Amino acid sequence: MGAGAAGPSNLRCADDVMQLERLGSLHACRLSFVRTLMRQMGRQRWQVSRERFDLDENGFGTAIYRLQTPYGRYHGVMFAQALDDSRRSDRVIAEAWDVTFGLVEGDVDDSLLEQMAANVPLQEAGRQHPRVLVLSRANKSLRNFAHFVEALAKGEQPDPQWLTRVGYLYRTTAVYGNGKFGIADFARLHENPDFRRPFSAQMAGVYLLRHFSIEQVEHLARSQAPESACALATELRRYLGIGNSTGLGMAPFLINHPQLIAQWVNQRETALALAQRQAPSEEDRQRMIALTRRALQHLTETVTEDAEQTERNAETVASLPDVLAWLESAPLEDDLWAQLTAWSERTLSLEAQELINTLLIELYPELVDPLEEQMGVTENLDLQPDMPLIRLRQLIETHYSWALTHDYQSREGSYWFWYRSVEKEEPRLGVRHEELGVEKEMLIAMGPRVAHSHAAICEFLEDNPKAKVVDFLLAKPRHKEIIRRVQTLVKDTYGDIHTNLWHQDMKPMHLLRTKLAFFGASRFDPKSDRWVRITLFQGAPLVEELNAEPQDLSHFDDWSFPLQPTLENGVIGAAGLSPHANSVALSVHPSARGETS
Repeated sequence: MGAGAAGPSNLRCADDVMQLERLGSLHACRLSFVRTLMRQMGRQRWQVSRERFDLDENGFGTAIYRLQTPYGRYHGVMFAQALDDSRRSDRVIAEAWDVTFGLVEGDVDDSLLEQMAANVPLQEAGRQHPRVLVLSRANKSLRNFAHFVEALAKGEQPDPQWLTRVGYLYRTTAVYGNGKFGIADFARLHENPDFRRPFSAQMAGVYLLRHFSIEQVEHLARSQAPESACALATELRRYLGIGNSTGLGMAPFLINHPQLIAQWVNQRETALALAQRQAPSEEDRQRMIALTRRALQHLTETVTEDAEQTERNAETVASLPDVLAWLESAPLEDDLWAQLTAWSERTLSLEAQELINTLLIELYPELVDPLEEQMGVTENLDLQPDMPLIRLRQLIETHYSWALTHDYQSREGSYWFWYRSVEKEEPRLGVRHEELGVEKEMLIAMGPRVAHSHAAICEFLEDNPKAKVVDFLLAKPRHKEIIRRVQTLVKDTYGDIHTNLWHQDMKPMHLLRTKLAFFGASRFDPKSDRWVRITLFQGAPLVEELNAEPQDLSHFDDWSFPLQPTLENGVIGAAGLSPHANSVALSVHPSARGETS
């Protein structure tokens, strides 16, 4: 268990959970950061108000939104500018974007606004203010943006299928926090009750961008046709998310923060174990059936251009009628959920298994939600120099047996190497036996490093059987980092990914999805095996719902796996389950194959 977390002891073993392909099959769940942030905002009734909206008829200018919590005040400052299509890029090395923005602690006076206006649009190249908690930028989804403005200007609602194909008007290309480029360091938020959870400030900034995208597109429609323009329907507002375009730059985080990753996985596994232990009522069973039908339709509506992800989605969709049949026919026994997960592990794909686990976690908010306060951890890899070296060898052989079983010498086993591109400023993958630059390799593949240290320890023990760790390190100091990692992570068993990141069959997309699922991403749409577009906050409550009178939080929080709103005779209606979601025989929806329905 990590960082003092308490919970059931029957957690899944790390050899199963930390396999890369399983991690790459995770879905957003109740403990994902967008969900926990929205619950916090709803419980504490955070208020969002528009302080400034100086946009011209083309939608360019400055907007400022106040975010008021019971403990503090913040402002989201947005700068929208004209951008030539030739300069629009989702790459980290881009130098201009449609929108740049910052989330600021405290008030924004004229002096601070002037400083931000001069620097926030420059992003990395700017001199950012230390009161800025989050720095980010975003580009338009041009087709969606144009369609929405055109429809609203005519007094019509956009076709919801546009958001089903691409779930946003803006996609971020980086959301910086934690002291990047001179902004506030994360240590400043450790005692901040609003943003002490991991990535909560970043998610709040993205939420404000979502609200700005709604207001900007309505402003453009009114500017074009003030007599006929209409507002975006509530159902479409809620179905609108914010996209994100992410590449290999996200991958090293999973390796460089093992205790944090261990904590995230531990809390998710604890949530699953708590749910599996519950003796379900008939109401629980019916809720699980309803969630499964919703997830089935959501995945049926999900569009991706990637053939492999399309196949994975289709396989999951095809298996869910069997899950529904199982749920409807199984006797209501105390261990029903344990039976369900055992059956799924025998019969379903990894992605379908993890979907069922996600839905089980959704059933018991009163048990799961308290775990959201334990998603953070103070990271410190401790060295124990007085440990007998033979004990360290035993720990490696017990807890890192996965690292000792891989072949790191063959061409297939040592195929990839990780490096940072000087030109592109991004982590990259090179082919070890074909490309230059191996001497610049980033040491993020833990398997071969652990195996190398283990071999050196065994050799040292032959001549020094009673040696301690300190004796070994005095002779071979280069192994210090790995030894600290092993000694620490034997207590945080979910900290390392049990795979050879050099192997030819390693899929970097699984690394990206692991982190994005904890963020709360949906609609994974790989654009290659090395970068992906996803959607955040699709289906999330709106600013006006936050600002409303207190309401039933269970309803406020029930927005996982959002469904496409209906459009009949020009009127947008709430999403409803289509007949196939209640059927045990299902063909894949054309949109899931990228076809026009």
